[in-house]
Order: sequence, then structure tokens, then C-alpha cells
Amino acid sequence: MCPLDHSPSTPSKTSSAPPQHHAAGLARAWPQEGFTRAPYWVYLDAQTYAREQTHIFRGKHWHYVGLEVEVPTPGDYKTTYIGEQSVVLTRADDLSLNVLVNRCAHRGNMVCREAFGKAKKLYCVYHAWSFTLKGDLSHAAFSQGLRGEGGLPKDFQLSEHGLQKCRVATLCGLVFATFSAETPPLEEWLGEVAVGIKRVLNRPLKVLGYDTQRIHANWKAYHENPRDSYHANILHTFYGTFGLSRMSQESGMVLDKAGRHVYFYTKAGTEKKSADYEATTAQLRSHNDGLHLEDPSILGWKDEFGDGVSVQILSTYPGFVLHQIAHSLATRHICPKGVGQTDLVWTYFGFADDDEAMTQKRLVQTNLAGSAGMVSVEDAAVCEMMQHAMADAQVGESFIEMGGKELDIQGSSKLSERAIRNFWNHYKEDMGF
Repeated sequence: MCPLDHSPSTPSKTSSAPPQHHAAGLARAWPQEGFTRAPYWVYLDAQTYAREQTHIFRGKHWHYVGLEVEVPTPGDYKTTYIGEQSVVLTRADDLSLNVLVNRCAHRGNMVCREAFGKAKKLYCVYHAWSFTLKGDLSHAAFSQGLRGEGGLPKDFQLSEHGLQKCRVATLCGLVFATFSAETPPLEEWLGEVAVGIKRVLNRPLKVLGYDTQRIHANWKAYHENPRDSYHANILHTFYGTFGLSRMSQESGMVLDKAGRHVYFYTKAGTEKKSADYEATTAQLRSHNDGLHLEDPSILGWKDEFGDGVSVQILSTYPGFVLHQIAHSLATRHICPKGVGQTDLVWTYFGFADDDEAMTQKRLVQTNLAGSAGMVSVEDAAVCEMMQHAMADAQVGESFIEMGGKELDIQGSSKLSERAIRNFWNHYKEDMGF
């Protein structure tokens, strides 16, 4: 795996990028069925995309920006994104974590260009304005002028020209940031889904590697995917064929009370088949008894968390995923790059106390996920197929009624699209549709 580079390292493999239509002139009326429908124009309309940057990514939500262990010591920094806005995560001298807009207060130049770095100050190369690791302006070159000429006004105050600062909160080594002073505390915002985070991130972490994937599809198409709890056993041949996750196994889904976030889980080896299950799976292309693994060790798994869960996929609104697939652990950061492009940044990790054998097992099982993962490779392909099929989005809408027409977060069945209905409900409210 390569060092983090915010340019795409492994594009998903479809024949060509879909057309970048802007769906100009559409009557942007949401279907009367409400959150059980998603109109296709919402994936392709440029004005809608611009509005998302303000109402969602700069709105009243927490956004994942990294792991604490990525900036362990004073002076460490990481550049990343909230929506399309470049931000910098820093560790200051007092060990505090800070998230700053990566834009000089002078003329708007990018301050940090590298994905990761270490510095005593943040320095703008354009006019040599420099900032502390907390974002305060500490020096402006030639502010006093030369030989009595030029310089900044006499009433210029360093304290009034720092980098824009976000609120920061952490949970179990994850770092989140928000532009809003009104966003509730992080754990309150996460609600019941915080349990799923605490289950996996139960001790100090260590980073194993990175992968950045360019998906030629709207960010919402990918965000829906890990919230979709029943596609995995239909789309992913590897899951169904080799038994890592099947509908016949014990499983469940948990949403927070607001319906904003979700996680679902499966317990391998808990098969409870039935006649209707056998009849259904016989029709699925994802079940292929003719496939075999030359090296079955990639499926080697022991119950390291003590609850029998072999797969857990957790999503928070609007752009974060945490997965446990056997012993593969990773975060996924959804970064919009225009109406029809999304960067998906994978950060693979283990625990600081893992022995060498466990570290190697995690590294081997990273092949299950990621841009070329034996499980996840189909997800990006399907998102791109959707973007192609939507064409100019003049007509058409998704039908989202699996498991009912309601937002009800109760029940545990994964045969439901209630997590997706709840996503669109919050999206509609945020966007004012």
C-alpha cells in the first residue's frame, strides 16, 4: 500500500467515465412519495451539488478528518477534506488537536500542500504569512514596510487574521470536525451508533497503510452503498460463495434514534437456512459453488472481539465508514470531487499491541476491501454503472421500499432499506427540499 496521496492511486475499472451532465433547467421538485424515492437529478445537478457544500458539509454535522495516531506528536499535521474544502489536522505544542481551513487569510492561497508533514509553524509560500499550529497568525512579512513606505495599516491586528478554525471532537482515536457552533456534542450526535465504534476501536491504534480511489459517480451513490445492508450477499460473489457474510447467518442492523447513522453486522458460522432462502439463493449470481480459493488462509478468522461478529459495517452521515471485515479494519472517507466524481480514502489500521502474526493477517485481509478488494471492488463499479444509467437525469427516481415505506428504526432485519430512507429524509431536511 502506498503513502497517502490525495490524487487517485487506483481508479475503479470501468470502460470510461460517465458523462458529466448538469441537468440544467430541471424542475427540482421532490417526488410526492418523499423519502421512499430519490430523484435522479439530485445526483447530477450542479446547483444541488454546490448547495450540498454549504448546507451539509458546512452544516450542523460532524465530519471525519482522521485518526489521532496519524498526528501523534507536536508539529505533526495531515491535510484532508470536509466536502471539497481542504483542511489541516494539526497536533499543537500543548498536544491539542486542531482542524483549520487550509487557506491563508491573506489572499486565499493553500498553506499546506503535502498529505502529511511536520512543522513548527504553518507557512504560506505566496507572501510569507505564518501561523501557529492552532491557526493563529504569528507573522506577516514586511508588515512594517521598508524605509517608511508600504506595510500594513497601523490598525492591523495579527489576532484578527488567523486561519478559520473548526470545532474538534474525538472518540476512540477517531477525529471529527464541524464548522457549526450548533452541532451537538459528538457522542450525542452519534447516539446509539457510538456503541459500534467503541466495540471495534477498543484500544490504541496503529496505521498500516492507505489507498485512495477515484470513483466516477456522485458521492451520494457511494454513501448509500455501505448503508445498504442487503446488497452485500447479492452483489458480492466472495461474500456469498465463501460464507463470510450470508443472509442465512445471524445478523442485525442498528440505527441511532434520529436515523442519521447506522451499523449492521453478521456472525459467520451461524447458518440457519430455510426453504425460501434456498430458493432465493439458487437464483443469485453471487452464489457460485464452482469457485475455490487456492489459498483459503485469507478467510482465517478468530473472534477477537468476543461477540462472534465477523463483519461490521458502520456509516455516519454524511461521509464516514468504519469497517471490520474478518480481521481487516479500516476507515473510509468519502470526499466529493464534483457532481460526478468522488474520492474514497481508505485508511487501514490495526492495534498498537498486535503481534507480528496478527499484523500480517490484517495486511493479507486488506485484500478483501479497498479499491481492488475481492469484496468491495464491485461497489465502485455499481456506483459508476448507476451514474451511466441515470444519463441526463431528466426523468426517473429510485424506489426505496424494501422493508417498508417508513423511517421506523426498530427491528433488526438486514432485509430493509430503512437506513437509506433515513438518509434521504435527513438529506431533504438539510437541503430544504
